[in-house]
Amino acid sequence: MNTKAFMYRIAVFLSVVAALWTLAPREAAARLTATANHDHISIDFLYHGSSVSVRGISDPGADLVIAITSADGEQALKKKGKVAGFLWMNVGKLAFEKVPALYFVNSTKNPDDILSIEEREKYGIGYAALEKHAEIKPVAGEDEKTKWFDEFIKLKKSAHLYDVSSGKIQVTEKDGAQNYYILCDWPYQAAPGDYTVTVYAVKDKKVVEKAEAKVQVEQVGLVKLLSSMAKEHGAMYGLISILAALGAGFGVGLVFRKGGGAH
Repeated sequence: MNTKAFMYRIAVFLSVVAALWTLAPREAAARLTATANHDHISIDFLYHGSSVSVRGISDPGADLVIAITSADGEQALKKKGKVAGFLWMNVGKLAFEKVPALYFVNSTKNPDDILSIEEREKYGIGYAALEKHAEIKPVAGEDEKTKWFDEFIKLKKSAHLYDVSSGKIQVTEKDGAQNYYILCDWPYQAAPGDYTVTVYAVKDKKVVEKAEAKVQVEQVGLVKLLSSMAKEHGAMYGLISILAALGAGFGVGLVFRKGGGAH
């Protein structure tokens, strides 16, 4: 076979491969993005919460689930019960393991409607999935676990640290892409640390894409100094706290004396 014939056959082969590649069904290219605005929150003496917005693009027609969570950890809560049949008292402690300190989930539609049970459990979306993943000790069985987990959720919701809702994500289509945006209130109760924003694109009751962003909450200035002192130099922090309280009391006493308010 001469060189010219060989090169011709190679060219024909590559043309056939290219044609088959063009005709073969393929998944759409990954388009999901996620950006958190105000991704560094500083806690100072004037801090009383903040806000975080999440925006990005996805494939048109995809439903979205946006989760903002802390890493899983352990939390201990006091267990209350009746003593002598009528007195409510602390009767022990419950350890909640593999649970986040903060858990916000919002979606374009109810997660139960757009995701299968298996997908919700796989990605930890919704309170039912969170309960299945969590461990509570000591409990006698699944019924008692559900009872105390429900109480745990109520406590977290009252502290504005847990929320699962739908319908707050704004979605618009432009230039063949779906743009999304959501603004979330950030509670002052959220502890300093690193938080993860995860955006899931959903089609046919399955997660088809995932994108992440980070939010950092950090103490600064005098708040950071006092916090470090409390952890590392407890005795000195206690002494300063006592002197500050005495000084405040003395100042209030002077104000009342000058104003004639003390009798």
